[in-house]
Amino acid sequence: MINDGINDNLEVRVKDENGAMLGIMRASAAKDIAEEKRLDLVMITPNAEPPVCQIMDYGKYRFDAIKKTKETQKNQKKSDIKEIRLSITIDTGDINTKAKQATKFLKDGDKVKVTIRMRGRQMARPQMGVDILNSFYETVKEYAVIDRKPVVDGRSIVMMLAPINNK
Repeated sequence: MINDGINDNLEVRVKDENGAMLGIMRASAAKDIAEEKRLDLVMITPNAEPPVCQIMDYGKYRFDAIKKTKETQKNQKKSDIKEIRLSITIDTGDINTKAKQATKFLKDGDKVKVTIRMRGRQMARPQMGVDILNSFYETVKEYAVIDRKPVVDGRSIVMMLAPINNK
């Protein structure tokens, strides 16, 4: 709450614009002090006993707060989930090609979802698919950590890889 949103009869603890304590006074007196300095009276801690208010330039405070949140958001890296599909009948050369693509994604900081889709008779041997995913991990293990181990889920087998942070 700022200025007119604060009840005039309320006893409040007041800080000035530099953070120095002015003491406990009625909100109307604190508003008068803020008006003399051409600043705003802002309630910082409404749940305290008595509530704490500070005299400040509220517009500048809001501007700085928004600028700070934008700056922190700009420095964050949003990690996406990239998917690589393999098959049970894949050859080692193809695994190496897919592994190169996965390492590129992992170096960029993205997670990689590796899936195998089983068809027909392949459903009878899901362990072969798990073995292929484990061998795929062996080729990219210097760039990745297993986030979720290979899991058989209906017709597909899924494994999640996360990038190693120190790379």
